[in-house]
Amino acid sequence: MAALEGLAMYQQDPTPAESQIRVEDYAPLVKRIAYHLMLRMPASVLVDDLIQAGMIGLLEAAQKFDASKGASFETYAGIRIRGAIMDETRKGDWVPRSVHRNARKIAEVTRQLEASLGRDAAEKEIADAMALSLDDYRAMLTDTAHSRLFSYEESAGDDEAGIAEGAGSMGLEAPSDAFERQALKQSLAQAITQLPEREQLVLSLYYDEELNLKEIGQVLGVSESRVSQIHSQAAGRLRAKLTGWKGGL
Repeated sequence: MAALEGLAMYQQDPTPAESQIRVEDYAPLVKRIAYHLMLRMPASVLVDDLIQAGMIGLLEAAQKFDASKGASFETYAGIRIRGAIMDETRKGDWVPRSVHRNARKIAEVTRQLEASLGRDAAEKEIADAMALSLDDYRAMLTDTAHSRLFSYEESAGDDEAGIAEGAGSMGLEAPSDAFERQALKQSLAQAITQLPEREQLVLSLYYDEELNLKEIGQVLGVSESRVSQIHSQAAGRLRAKLTGWKGGL
């Protein structure tokens, strides 16, 4: 594996600042993050490829880490590992346009239906409104799990990244951009509290507790594919609730 070769090269000549970090000790962190991010990947993506990309992110973290910035190495490395994995998957057009269209359609139908009903729409109601069977609708949800429906992960990590990197290395941000991102995060947090309890629980277990699909399924007593569908349903509702933000969600 190229990442491991790079690791060997790195270990041969560490700088004094880096010599306190044993990079191999954080390999389990790479594996955990890779399995966690599999929810956003199509079936064709292999977890070994995500792990390799994550190892590269870990190596970069070890080379650039500055303890004086105030963040722990594990926090900083986690951000770099996630970024490296997401960057690698974005290099190819791995989500068909039809999946993005379906994600937008689910969000729009959900928005219209919930505005009409004055409450959360049930899966069967959304499926009926889209002239789909419940099984076909759930299959569509499974497909849209591979689409980046909203930037929760990226926005949630921005503050930590700022601490770890420092403004000098990241570049200065316009006050209006910072205000807009903060407003989006607040609106997203508020929208999450309005989701059905089970969908809130799935998002909390995935994003806050960082459990993977299998672990969440064990908590809920359902299959991994069902967890993926619940996550996609929650994302569709959030997209519907936050319609109108610049750039879409």
